[in-house]
Amino acid sequence: MEKKKLPKNYQNIRIRYEEYGQALSQLGMAVKNAGPLDEKTVQLIQIAAATAIKSEGSVHSHTRRALELGVTPDEIYHSILLLTSIIGFPSVAAAISWVDDLTLED
Repeated sequence: MEKKKLPKNYQNIRIRYEEYGQALSQLGMAVKNAGPLDEKTVQLIQIAAATAIKSEGSVHSHTRRALELGVTPDEIYHSILLLTSIIGFPSVAAAISWVDDLTLED
């Protein structure tokens, strides 16, 4: 299986701060293994969190991972729409456009 290319900024941080990068990886694995949620649910939660903080890169990253796991675009869009009353329509609309980047053909 081909290893996914990590975002350039993330790679640079890991090179500059090796121990920090290792700690981030270990933390990521620890929190994923800390509970009963399956990986698809984890990715949907992370998409929602990325939407809430308006992180386009994270929405892209977690959307790619979710799609690879078999999460449908409809499930991804629904997880974002559910945030409307919490974070507002403009943030939801932005995240939908970021998911569109990966799910709609030109």
